[in-house]
Amino acid sequence: MLTDPSRRSFLQASLGLAAAASLAAPSLMARPLRTNVRILILGAGAGGLSIASRLARQLEGASISLVGARQNHYYQPGYTMIASGLWRPGKVVSQTQDWLPRGVDWINQDALSLDPDAQQVGLANGQLLSYDLLIVATGCQLNYQDLEGMSPELIGQHGIGSVYASPEAAAITSQMIDDYRDQGGRAIFTLTHTPLKCAGAPIKMTFTTLSRLEATGQRQRYQVDFFSPNDNRVFGVPFYNDFVLQRFAEQQVGMFHQHRLTGIDAPSKTAYFRTSDGSTSSQSYDFIHVVPPMSAPDLIRQSPLAWQQGGMAGQWLEVDQYSLQHLRYPNVFGIGDVNGIPFGKTAASVKLQVPTVEQNILAYLQQQELPAKYNGYTSCPLITGIGKAMLAEFGYGAELLPSFSFIDPKEESWAVWIMKEKMLQPAYYAMLRGHI
Repeated sequence: MLTDPSRRSFLQASLGLAAAASLAAPSLMARPLRTNVRILILGAGAGGLSIASRLARQLEGASISLVGARQNHYYQPGYTMIASGLWRPGKVVSQTQDWLPRGVDWINQDALSLDPDAQQVGLANGQLLSYDLLIVATGCQLNYQDLEGMSPELIGQHGIGSVYASPEAAAITSQMIDDYRDQGGRAIFTLTHTPLKCAGAPIKMTFTTLSRLEATGQRQRYQVDFFSPNDNRVFGVPFYNDFVLQRFAEQQVGMFHQHRLTGIDAPSKTAYFRTSDGSTSSQSYDFIHVVPPMSAPDLIRQSPLAWQQGGMAGQWLEVDQYSLQHLRYPNVFGIGDVNGIPFGKTAASVKLQVPTVEQNILAYLQQQELPAKYNGYTSCPLITGIGKAMLAEFGYGAELLPSFSFIDPKEESWAVWIMKEKMLQPAYYAMLRGHI
């Protein structure tokens, strides 16, 4: 796509400098705040590591513990690149211990119970931990089991792919797409009915698969259909929703609206959908991309910290969408996918949620009014084909929130593709260190 190596290098350097300028966050306090507060951070992923790094610098004398048993750290925004046949799985894998900030205690156990009234967390080994302040950054849970006949173990069998489960599952999904490309037939791409992390991933997978099919010069051999549980909606921001629907029509993608995936008969390659009138529609396929229903982990869903009322009741962490402070337990804050808020389930969302929580925690510890407000910022490099993408940045109310003056958020661009391919992973790792 870019044949001039010097131009490519210049572009990468320019994007890197612009990204650094846009994402850099200044130090909040000239001197650390002295306190003996006990802080527990649940989850050693992007949100947990990022807030631990920042608080370790801002607090002197505090006890900060990070709770989570996962040894590997995964750069999840790279999963779509793996499933599109462009990256190897190892490119997104590092070790959790490599990102631990100095002065933070890593408790290599998973939490099994929560008692916010007693301010205690129960671990898998039976230990009880007490805290003064709790930060929930557990990410979300993939509920493949809610689809009858489906499990993560089926990914890579019977034409089933799914980008979400793991780097290995993403790689197997790419192989399933290659197999489908070789044999032809019908491909089905799905969208779940629940809030989901990286809401653009199902669309990205459709577009990159189309690129692979069109490259054969025999697009007529393939029937590609997209099934959405919603009415004429595949994305939460109207402009991008309309763009995707129009582009799907141009690329001859069949649209099935108000079709919610409920189950799969893997051996017969049949998917079952619930339609708007409550009936069941059975659809045969040669390849299917499954997007599982998602929720907060059961640890949160089954605790008093979950929403008690409304559409998110029993499913997501109850926090104020602006301060990210729990609405009933003021010494609890949430970061990342676990939060029950309108937007904010991307790694880029963590980038702004972490300094929001940091500022509000510092104010809370000093018994001050919480000053910081999260605006719902969500960023999605919306891949529209291999080699091109749009930088969708938006917040609450679906307001567009562009970061870069030289990138039109409503236009496809090879520059955004280069940003996705080359620049975002280093920026993500800088975030883990608390630098942006």
